[in-house]
Amino acid sequence: MLLTRASEYALLSLDVIRKSDTPIGAEQLATELCIPKSFLAKILQSLAKQGILESRKGAHGGFTLAKTVDEISVNEIIFAAEGKSPAIFDCTSYAHTCPNGTIGTCAISPFLMNFQTKIDDFLNGLTLDDIL
Repeated sequence: MLLTRASEYALLSLDVIRKSDTPIGAEQLATELCIPKSFLAKILQSLAKQGILESRKGAHGGFTLAKTVDEISVNEIIFAAEGKSPAIFDCTSYAHTCPNGTIGTCAISPFLMNFQTKIDDFLNGLTLDDIL
């Protein structure tokens, strides 16, 4: 899976939020980043549900980071934004996702699984602090 705009918008939003001293609303972020507000609001809510952001309501409400930038992995950001873990290949360790249904007998399956594990480890070890 290639990363979609949802992941891109999540990362861009987190960059703006981390630089702010006050909570930032979805409308302000959408305007600043030129992102459709309704799409961004869904992404921000997903980030809040995953414990990456805190959402505050009211006149001085908006979003703030729920953790420090060195505690937020890129993998968890992608998972929150995309609704699933980033998979480099259509086939993973789950038989139901193999397009040919041959996960146990596929000659390249061990290589693909090993490669996916390395990508997962890399993204889990990479933090928001590392990329921004």
